[in-house]
Amino acid sequence: MEFTVAIDTRTADLVRIDETLRQVDPAAQVDAQQGGLRIAGAFDASTLSDILRDAGCSVSQLQIQPVPSVCCGGCGG
Repeated sequence: MEFTVAIDTRTADLVRIDETLRQVDPAAQVDAQQGGLRIAGAFDASTLSDILRDAGCSVSQLQIQPVPSVCCGGCGG
């Protein structure tokens, strides 16, 4: 799944977030963008909230918004 997370990227520890995400999903990706983060990985919004909390970021479910999939299914995944 892919999500946008409304979080202050100036104060968030992006390295710690990346490392914590990859403990759950080694293929997870995180990118800073205007207004927060864009995160992709094999987890749902509730799990992502737990991951971010473990990484030192307190976020509510309202700050986590799913992004519609752009997967065409062509690779079989």
